[in-house]
Amino acid sequence: MMEYIKLSNGVEMPQMGYGVYQVTPEECERCVSDALSVGYRMIDTAQAYHNEDGVGKAWRKSGVKREDLFLVSKIWISNYGYEKAKASIDKSLRKLQTEYIDLMLLHQPFCDRYGAYRALMEAYREGKLRAIGVSNFYPDHFIDLASNVEIKPMVNQVETHVFCQQKQAQKYMEEFGCQIMSWGPLAEGRNGFFTNEVLSRIGKGHGKSVAQMALRFLMQRGVVIIPKSSHKERMAENIDIFDFELSADEMARIEALDTGQSLFFDHHDGEVAKMFMGWRGLV
Repeated sequence: MMEYIKLSNGVEMPQMGYGVYQVTPEECERCVSDALSVGYRMIDTAQAYHNEDGVGKAWRKSGVKREDLFLVSKIWISNYGYEKAKASIDKSLRKLQTEYIDLMLLHQPFCDRYGAYRALMEAYREGKLRAIGVSNFYPDHFIDLASNVEIKPMVNQVETHVFCQQKQAQKYMEEFGCQIMSWGPLAEGRNGFFTNEVLSRIGKGHGKSVAQMALRFLMQRGVVIIPKSSHKERMAENIDIFDFELSADEMARIEALDTGQSLFFDHHDGEVAKMFMGWRGLV
């Protein structure tokens, strides 16, 4: 049975969804169709993934009612600035074949994020977006934006997994009534994730996999998760985490795995900023 999180504006969001990052445009329709068939009702995409079309086609053919579906997308930095962001929201709506998007995020904290956020707020007021937020905004960027806008971000999607648990960042988000959402909840298999001894031992006690342990841990910490797999049986396994609960001792043992460091990149690093500037042409 799916669990839901109530956002600051009262919108209910599934606590677990299916992410289509790195799912090719050719594979996307099939993957989303499989995800919907095994029970997922939230799909997370982005302009930069180049697969919004596939998500739109899949849900339209699925027979799932629009009101039972929670669609998430993100504006890429090349579409930042008020006018460009405004136009890109309409383009995403067309690609997703929907009159509204349940949650729209700013994908990265670079370029004209304030202009782009103004477009988000306007589209939210017009009913094109049911909720708005940001992605990859760490405490400094997040606090700066949230303190200076009329409608606070309702969600902040950041790298969050057992090795990078974002405890301090989550506290700051909560101060502003913002929900933490994880990308990379399975750490993309890095740092020996799938053979981790702690997760493996705890999993055996529940008859569950390492991945299921990590996902359940995040859920019990109040994190929204969007694991990605292109295999239907793995999609089904990932969503099968609602029939057990981790004890306080088990939670503490997994909490001890936190390194407080990214396994991917540091948004405050100059070379990383230059890398993103080079990616402005992605969309």
